[in-house]
Amino acid sequence: MFFLFFLALNLFAQDKGKMMPIKKIITDIEEQHGVSFNYTEDNIEGLQLNPPQKSLSLEQKLEYLRKRTHLSFENIGNKFINIYKKNNESPIICGYVFSSIDKKPIENANVSLNNKTHITTDSEGYFEFSKEDKNTFIISHVGFASKRITAGNPDAKNCLQIVLEPEITELHEIKTNAILASGISKNTDGSLEIKPKKFGILPGLIEPDALQTMQQIPGVNSLDESVSSINVRGGTHDQNLFLWNGIRMFQTGHFFGLISVFNPNLGHTISIYKNGSSAFYGESVSSVVAISSTPEKAEKNSFSAGINMINADVYGKYNLSKKSYIEISARKSITDFVETPTYKEYFNKVFQNTTITDFSQNQNLNYKSDKKFGFYDATIKYAQKIGIKDQIVLDLITIKDNLEVTKSAVSYNINKAQNNILRQQNYGGNLSWKRNWNSFNTTKINVYNSSYELLADQKSIYENQTVIQENTVNNNGVNLENNHILNSKFSFSDGYQFNEIGITNLEQVTNPDFYRKVKDVLRTHALILEGKYNDTISRVYFKGGIRLNYIEKFKKYIAEPRLQLGYGISKSLNLELLGELKSQNSQQIIDLQKDYFGIEKRRWIISNNSTIPIQRSRQLSLNLFYKKNDWLLDIENFYKKVTGITTSSQGFQNQLEFVRTTGGYEIWGAEMLVQKKINHFLTWLSYTYNENNYHFTNYEYPRFPNNFELTHTLSWAAIYEKNNFKIALGTKWTSGRPKTSPNLSQIDLSDPVLVYNKPNDSNLNMFSQVNLSSTYKWETADGIQYKIGISILNILNRRNEISEYYRINSLTNSIEEVDTFSLQRTPNMSFRVSF
Repeated sequence: MFFLFFLALNLFAQDKGKMMPIKKIITDIEEQHGVSFNYTEDNIEGLQLNPPQKSLSLEQKLEYLRKRTHLSFENIGNKFINIYKKNNESPIICGYVFSSIDKKPIENANVSLNNKTHITTDSEGYFEFSKEDKNTFIISHVGFASKRITAGNPDAKNCLQIVLEPEITELHEIKTNAILASGISKNTDGSLEIKPKKFGILPGLIEPDALQTMQQIPGVNSLDESVSSINVRGGTHDQNLFLWNGIRMFQTGHFFGLISVFNPNLGHTISIYKNGSSAFYGESVSSVVAISSTPEKAEKNSFSAGINMINADVYGKYNLSKKSYIEISARKSITDFVETPTYKEYFNKVFQNTTITDFSQNQNLNYKSDKKFGFYDATIKYAQKIGIKDQIVLDLITIKDNLEVTKSAVSYNINKAQNNILRQQNYGGNLSWKRNWNSFNTTKINVYNSSYELLADQKSIYENQTVIQENTVNNNGVNLENNHILNSKFSFSDGYQFNEIGITNLEQVTNPDFYRKVKDVLRTHALILEGKYNDTISRVYFKGGIRLNYIEKFKKYIAEPRLQLGYGISKSLNLELLGELKSQNSQQIIDLQKDYFGIEKRRWIISNNSTIPIQRSRQLSLNLFYKKNDWLLDIENFYKKVTGITTSSQGFQNQLEFVRTTGGYEIWGAEMLVQKKINHFLTWLSYTYNENNYHFTNYEYPRFPNNFELTHTLSWAAIYEKNNFKIALGTKWTSGRPKTSPNLSQIDLSDPVLVYNKPNDSNLNMFSQVNLSSTYKWETADGIQYKIGISILNILNRRNEISEYYRINSLTNSIEEVDTFSLQRTPNMSFRVSF
């Protein structure tokens, strides 16, 4: 009976929207209202339409028929009704608009004819208007994809039947906006999202640099002020996954880490996951940074150009048609033309204590130096919609840094010279196809490639020796992702990923001759399944997924579950639990501190599942989030454990520098953010505490502090934004990073050999820095926008020590301490024009 009941309901619903001959409609009205219609058969022959509702009055039914036919109805005393054709009738276009989901009429749909006539559909989905020279019109409604209709010869007897498809829009569940600054929001899945085009201002930043901005987030640091050495909850930089439009990037910094390679004026959305990332993200045991330059909706043609004291850039977007556009950006350093104060401070910071500035161990030796440094990056995007369901996007990116240094000196009447070349570059491409099969199912397929190269070429003229070091990475793969919507609360995704990575390391020396080239290739397959439940009424959010990796070379399966669980205790208070298990097959190591001139000394390698294990991580965090009356409180406790690391990947400069063993690290801590907004003023204070320790079971000291441990981190900022003026002042304070001191009681100073205490037995002095930035924007009457900005890093010019190690000076036969310091006071200015 249950089945028959719903079958009857279904048949009734189908009959309700069925077209009916007008003669049958007239007969029903005669029987219901006791009237008689007078007409000729020619006037009503072949005319069909939806019948009026029986609950309507007689006059309402006649009006309903008048609007939907070419006929006039004359009511005589509510007894006789004459039907005749309208005089001077003009042709009309009429139609009914229905939803493809439930076949029900769509009320208040907008009908636009040649941008002149605008009408809306009634409760039955009906519309009509007089025919014009052109019969093309557009039907649109919120939540449905617009449809362009070209009608043939208009015929009021057969109105058009138009079905609209729901418009699929991937909406991000946003928990709060303006966290740390305008343009930064926190999503329900625990991720932070940056919108560069809506970005406000942060202390020391005048452009929305993605990797500089993320260092303001509690739990994210860079101990050496480098975007090429970002540490998220105690992890190394290579343990983070950086994606640009689906392409994995192996180089993230220009100027060897001081500037992000990602053009700050290009990105549309930057998503940052510290924990609980989607199962579609693999190959990382720490954070995920996903940058997309694809706009969420169509944008107008635009062009902009800008310059600061390091580089100049241009950007352009041009719509080739209503369904396609091309986007181009390019950026290049200006060091070929001028050496600004900003460049000089950057150069001194990057090249201190390297073979570039430490040409001879004789510190009193005078030498001549000629250096040439430059970098550039460029991107191209082409997007094409095919019909209403398909879209193809092509993304290309190229990045390059190049340093050339020639040095010469005369020592004991001998001319010594060196020619040094250091080149770092990354190329990438991604071709993606997306199809909306219907309102509930979409498919995304993308094919990508990323190629990376680090090359050091050193020629010594006096010794007639050449030393070449090269590290190359070639990464390519295919991703398939299907998304399915079951109802307003439930959805799930499934997919498959294939990834191939090949890494080559080359070392070549002449006089004496030496050659070594090692290439490793690893192929992995991954199956992904992910489900999401979101009930806005009960304030419950759940997203769980599983990623199953298969590594061909090792014939090994690795399962990686992911978890996101949120519960709204009230409208203002939310509790969130995040968890994940992840793995990583590639990492960066340092063989010798002098490799690649000691500047970019890390090289990529692949796991061999023995001496270089697969890195595995597990992480769990509990977050309490409160927001009310412009107050914001965010407290998160976390625990993270990573295994499979090697000593050569941690940058040791103590007794472990030449020790090769494997182990892991374990970190737990808390992150807190308090924020208050008062009109145009925003201020926040963040604090992070963590305890981070290594575990090397095969070493004499199996447990000691991690190189990247910052026990305490405190940041504060005050931001003022009104109209087009913005200014930000902020400070950052951290406890000193760990260091290893020499054991002087066991060192014979007459013939010194370095003997150390327990690794990381002490700490550097605290780090403290005050930064300022300000921007102003104005627009002319013809729509051209101008923007000027100024920033000062380390206003107080504090001398912050960021690393310390010891070495034997062969000239003086003594132990010397080598210190590396942060940037000194560094100004920067920018100017930008957009239209």
